[in-house]
Amino acid sequence: MKKDKKQQKFIFVVGGVMSGVGKGITASSIGKILQFSGYDISAVKIDPYVNVDAGTMNPTEHGETFVREDGYETDQDMGNYERFLNTSLTRNSYMTTGSIYQKVIHKERSLGYKGKTVSVVPHVPLAVIEQIKCAAIKESADITIVEIGGTVGEYENILFLEAARMMKRQNPDDVAFVLVSYLPIPNTLGEMKTKPTQQAVRTLQQSGIFPDIIVGRSSGIMDSRRKDKIAISSMLHQSDIISAPNLESIYDVPSFFLKEDLEIKLLKKLKLKKKKNIKADKNKTDWNTFVRRTKNHNDEITIAIIGKYFGTGDFVLSDAYVSVIEALKFSAANTGIKVIIDWLQAQDFEGKHGKEKLKELNKYAGILVPGGFGTSGIEGKINVIEYARTEKIPFLGICLGMQMASIEFARNVFNLGDAHSTESNPKTPFPIVDILPAQKEKMKHGNYGGSMRLGLQDAHLGKGTLARKIYKSDIISERHRHRYELTLGDYKESFKNKGFIISGLSPDGLLPEIIELDQKIHPFFIAVQFHPELQARPLDPHPLFDAFIKASLKNKK
Repeated sequence: MKKDKKQQKFIFVVGGVMSGVGKGITASSIGKILQFSGYDISAVKIDPYVNVDAGTMNPTEHGETFVREDGYETDQDMGNYERFLNTSLTRNSYMTTGSIYQKVIHKERSLGYKGKTVSVVPHVPLAVIEQIKCAAIKESADITIVEIGGTVGEYENILFLEAARMMKRQNPDDVAFVLVSYLPIPNTLGEMKTKPTQQAVRTLQQSGIFPDIIVGRSSGIMDSRRKDKIAISSMLHQSDIISAPNLESIYDVPSFFLKEDLEIKLLKKLKLKKKKNIKADKNKTDWNTFVRRTKNHNDEITIAIIGKYFGTGDFVLSDAYVSVIEALKFSAANTGIKVIIDWLQAQDFEGKHGKEKLKELNKYAGILVPGGFGTSGIEGKINVIEYARTEKIPFLGICLGMQMASIEFARNVFNLGDAHSTESNPKTPFPIVDILPAQKEKMKHGNYGGSMRLGLQDAHLGKGTLARKIYKSDIISERHRHRYELTLGDYKESFKNKGFIISGLSPDGLLPEIIELDQKIHPFFIAVQFHPELQARPLDPHPLFDAFIKASLKNKK
């Protein structure tokens, strides 16, 4: 018997007043509460940038690049979707202005339009609609949450808004709009102001879109009077205006939305009803258990993350490592403790003064060195890793962190003082880290975009190793994003004799994936070439972070 085709529904989430107000968390939380209502949910992120993907964007400007299983480099909001929805999404769930125009031009070049004159409207919005619907089908979703980046009134996202309007026109009952807008409380006034949001609503209406729900982001709870003001100016009932104050944790947002009956209101707009099933009930129970664990803890530890992308002018940007930070939180909750994270600039540990600061690291239960590119902060990271190794502080290195750990060992245990990565020093006589052979030809032709070793790759773990104990498996699959690789060459056996173990290798045995120190030398020192943080979930913490948190707790005690 042929299975009935799903009737796909879509919720567009757009932003008002300013960027960074929490559209991604709102979209993720809406998806979560609709999961609780028994529906299969997927998500799509639309970025208005001309970049074809997020891979070439500077982390200090745009936050981390989140890599999918299929290797597609996307915006960090995709990480929120995967973590909240406890799923892995595909490249169809992410698009940019650049990728859409590239698709339209490619179709035109291959006569896909059969000789028609290709226009910005309707062909660009139609390409957007095609990809949104394709993503919904690929994920077999009942409801797809579509976040349109930027703010209403901007030139960059107007074609995406046009695509949303066209979808609403085609099937009015299958599309709903949520406006996430900011309500400032100026210090000089001490009063929540609704006028900017009223203007945002008018601007959105000028695009032919009338919001079904307005989520008012602010530092405090929106009162009835403000809700009424916004409702009157937007042709909505006051009950359709949802307060979204700052909460203790982003993982509290779904529960807050449930108290506001947001899922019932959205389902009503889409002509749907709540479903009752065991899977949805278990999802809700597990989520509530996780949230409770984040608040009820019997101990705490402080972890130092030694990054190179924290500084942005006079401010600190933790978004460059958001997946690492969240992965630590998940494992801490799973262990029953709280993790406090200090963000330290690698550059501060360089030079004579920087080396004097190393003693300050003794106050940390564990040290984590995450990924990155380029030469800045490299020597600071190496100094920190040496200190973690010699002082026997639990250490976890990720991507660049593994490469620097290998260079530190070569320099300070084997006295290869000039050992380095060819990325930082192309003329080093001891290239402990070198560019992957397949990458050399790409670099020669300036092929940088989407050309690294990307996505899910297998690794084989050695018997009796710390890695094997942590994963409880001999084969693992993790997401990668790198051009350079550890290449010990003739030093491999000599390193092993000193307690430096390559405990994970690619299936062909050529590429080191995990290195560790013999536990007789160091209680917990492990580093990986891949990015385990990308697969950590609130309901499924990553074993590597679990082990690091437990080792750090033991070190504290």
